[in-house]
Amino acid sequence: MKNLFEQDDKYVYKPLAEKMRPNHLDDFFGQQDIVGPSSPIRKMIETDNISSMIFWGPPGVGKTTLAHIIANETNSSFYELSAVTAGVKEIKEFIEIARFNKMNGKKTIVFVDEIHRFNKVQQDAFLPYVENGDIILIGATTENPSFEVNSALLSRVKVYVLTSLTEKEIVSILRRTLEKNREYQNVTIQEECFPLISSLSNGDARSALNTLENIINITPFINGEKKITKEILLSSLQSKTFLYDKKGEEHYNLISALHKSMRNSDPDASLYYLARMLEAGEDPLYVARRLIRFASEDIGLANPNALVQATSAYEAAHDNGMPECDVNLAQAVVYLSVSPKSNSLYMAYLKAKEDAKNTAYEKVPLNLRNAVTKLDSDLGYGKGYQYAHDFEQKITNMQCLPDSIKNHKYYYPTNSGREKAVKEVLTKIENMKKNL
Repeated sequence: MKNLFEQDDKYVYKPLAEKMRPNHLDDFFGQQDIVGPSSPIRKMIETDNISSMIFWGPPGVGKTTLAHIIANETNSSFYELSAVTAGVKEIKEFIEIARFNKMNGKKTIVFVDEIHRFNKVQQDAFLPYVENGDIILIGATTENPSFEVNSALLSRVKVYVLTSLTEKEIVSILRRTLEKNREYQNVTIQEECFPLISSLSNGDARSALNTLENIINITPFINGEKKITKEILLSSLQSKTFLYDKKGEEHYNLISALHKSMRNSDPDASLYYLARMLEAGEDPLYVARRLIRFASEDIGLANPNALVQATSAYEAAHDNGMPECDVNLAQAVVYLSVSPKSNSLYMAYLKAKEDAKNTAYEKVPLNLRNAVTKLDSDLGYGKGYQYAHDFEQKITNMQCLPDSIKNHKYYYPTNSGREKAVKEVLTKIENMKKNL
């Protein structure tokens, strides 16, 4: 007789993402560099020769699923530990099971989600059992293992980096869900909805499936069918503000608005457009790259530290990821907004680029060439070169540009911020050259 409190699996609610978790590698989407043909993990599965490993990547890219597939397609028992709740006691209980399995010729895979949450003592508890093959440890983490996993344990595992899924991969997962799930046989979705759901997911399959499930659940049956259109999808989502296609017009409108708000020294508007993009799931590294560009294009030498701030924000976004890096980018955006502005460097390069295109035939002046061989010397390479360090002021009046553009000038510093000092230095250099 079944226990009154025991639940039948068919009555237990499972999220759609869990129900659609693939059991075989051929049904797995993404990460082809590590699971595709001739890839490391595929070879391990095919030969049933699994080693301990850690999957590092953002949420919803298949870390847990891959662990399940490895266990399912090999002669292995699978046990899952949560780093949030499990302690050394639970680890040792699994070890006893693993030793029994080993005696009976079966491998034991212990999967630890969020392995970076294990403290040093918990991580060290795995060491001897991983080393002697009692268990195969598969860890999953969203944090850089180099910083979050003990070096001793890290040296005994292979780290595989998983990346965010592409829009195409997310759309394929959504389509497969509708085709394979018998509950959704009477559900039809307008073609435009697939890329829209994908763009909201930020490369996270779990998020995309949760969105799909929620939309289907709240859409009523009409004549025995659920027809989901783009309009229904938009009206059903809680936050229309953050709906935009990362490859579409609104994507470019928002980055343009951010750039122009910073150029106009408006930190409030700049923060707003930054938030619009990040909360919509925009890649923070894309935003950071645009900040780096802005630092030189619109500020330049008016505040040389702007480029330092922007590149530091990129590194922070790369290391932290979302949502932690939002405040790093916010710091850079405000700093760039309130910095003195100058586009002198940008304009100087545009002029130099135009000359470079029009004078591509010009040879480098002989005095600036290196005489590497005797023939070079005979041809006059290096003749007339003046070594600036041999002169008292470390400056010469030597011509450096080709003859056709020898008097062209590109960089005209402004009086903005620190560029005023640069302008004074250049004026001083020009006057010194005149007196040489």
